Amino acid sequence: MRKGSCCMFTSGVVGAVLLIVGIGLFVSGLFQTLIHNKLKREITLTEGSKVFTSWMNPPPPVYIQFFFFNVTNPEEFLKGEAKPRLTEMGPYTFRQYRPKHNVTFLDNGTKVSAYTVKSFVFLPEKSVGDPKVDMVTTVNIPAVAVINRLKGVGFWVASGISMYMGSIGTTLFMTHTVEEMLWGFKDPLLTRLKTIRPDTDEYFGLMLNKNGSDDGEFVYHTGQQNYLDFGRIFTWKGEKMLSLWKTNQSNMINGSDGSAFHPFLSKEERLNVFTPDLCRSIHMRFEKEVEVKGIPAYRFTPPRAVLASGKNNPENEGFCLTPKKCLDDGVLDVSVCRKGAPVVVSFPHFHLGAEKYAEAIDGISPVHDRHQTFLDLNPTMGMPVRAMKRAQINIHLERVSGFPLTRNLNGTIFPILFLNESVVIDDASAARIQKLLLIVTLVSHFPLVIMALGVILLLVCIILVIRFYQNKVIQPPRTSFHSLLTT
Repeated sequence: MRKGSCCMFTSGVVGAVLLIVGIGLFVSGLFQTLIHNKLKREITLTEGSKVFTSWMNPPPPVYIQFFFFNVTNPEEFLKGEAKPRLTEMGPYTFRQYRPKHNVTFLDNGTKVSAYTVKSFVFLPEKSVGDPKVDMVTTVNIPAVAVINRLKGVGFWVASGISMYMGSIGTTLFMTHTVEEMLWGFKDPLLTRLKTIRPDTDEYFGLMLNKNGSDDGEFVYHTGQQNYLDFGRIFTWKGEKMLSLWKTNQSNMINGSDGSAFHPFLSKEERLNVFTPDLCRSIHMRFEKEVEVKGIPAYRFTPPRAVLASGKNNPENEGFCLTPKKCLDDGVLDVSVCRKGAPVVVSFPHFHLGAEKYAEAIDGISPVHDRHQTFLDLNPTMGMPVRAMKRAQINIHLERVSGFPLTRNLNGTIFPILFLNESVVIDDASAARIQKLLLIVTLVSHFPLVIMALGVILLLVCIILVIRFYQNKVIQPPRTSFHSLLTT
C-alpha cells in the first residue's frame, strides 16, 4: 500500500509540475522564440551560413521556355482588312545557369555585392522543334524601331527614308528561324544605318549578347543586422533609384531580386521584387496555400494593380511618359530602357490586362493557370520552392506620318513571344528543408509535449486513486483469530 501511495503522490506531483511548466512555456513562447532567433541568425548572406552556398550557385535547375507568335496573315493585316491572326509556337526550352561572380562583402559584412552571370543551353528533349530550322513570321522590330525613332522629323524627310527602306526590301514583317530571332542575325537595314551612324549594332536578336552576360552589379543586404532585410537590394549598378520614370515612387528599387526573401513570412505581406527586364519593381500578394514535394508554401502572385494604368492605380502614374498616350491596364511601355524601340511588356496573352488587347488579336486567349506569374515560398524559411516568371514581349504598332507602310495601323499592341522562367526545388534540397522544418516544429511544440506528459501523469494518478479506493471498499474487514475462538 505504501508503494501504491508513493506512485500516486509522485505521478500527481510530477504531472502537475509538468503541466504548469508546459503551460508557462507555451504562453511565454520561449522555445519558439529561441528557434526563431536561431533561424534568423542562420538565414543570412554570410560565409558559412546555411543559405549562402545555395545563394551563390543555386542547385535547382532553372528552365526558360520561349513561345513565339507566328503571324499567318501579315498582308491582310497591313491592308487593314483583318485582325492579325497568330499561332503559338513552342516551347523552345533552355537550361539556364546563373551563378554569382565577384562576390564581395561590404560595410562590415552587412552588405554583399555580386554579379549574376546567365548562360543558356538548349534542351531538345524539352522542346517541340529545332530552333535552327523552325521559321517564324513576326513584326520587323528593327524597322519599327527605326521608324519610331524618326517620329517628328518632318513628312518629306520621313518619306525619303521610307523610299530608301522600300528600295532595300524592308517591310513591317520578317521571317527568320527561331534561333536567329533569339540570338541574333545581321539585319540589312541596320547594316546600312551603320554606315551613317557607326555606333549602330547591325545585329538584332531578342536575346542578343545575353548568353554569358549579367544585369550589372547588385548590392544586397545580408540580413545580419535585421532579418527583414535578408536579400533586399541596396543598389543596382551603383544607384539606389532609377532615373527612367517620372516619379520617385516609380523609380524606386524595392525588395529583392526574387531569389531570396526573409524568413517567417506572413500572408498579409506585400512582397516587392525588382526585375531589370521590366526596368521597375513590382509587388506580389498572397493567393493560396500550396505544397511542393512535401514542403508547405504560400503562393504569392502579382495582382491586377501591378500593371494597372495610372488612372486605375495612382502608384503607376509615373510609368506613363507621354500623358496623352497612356496605355490601358495590363501593359507597360518600356521603350525608355530599350533604346527607343516601342517595346511593351505584359503577362502572356495579356493576362490581367484590358480585354481590348486580347480582342484585337486572333489566337490570343489568357488562361490564369497557364499565364500567371507566381512564387511559392516556404513561410518559415522564406525560401522559394517553386516559381514561374512569365512575361510577354510586344511591339506597339501605330501610324507614323511619312511612312506609307504604317497608314493602316491603329495602335495595336502586337505580341512577339512570351517566356516562362521556371524553377522547382530539387529533391536533395527538399529533403534538407523537410528535416529542418521537422526540427523547428518539434522544438516549437516542445511545451505541448511537456503538457501532454503532465496530463498523462495526472491521468495515471487519477486512475491509481480510483483503484486505491475501489480496493479499500471491496476488501472484507479483518477478523482476529482470538475472536473466532471465543464465539
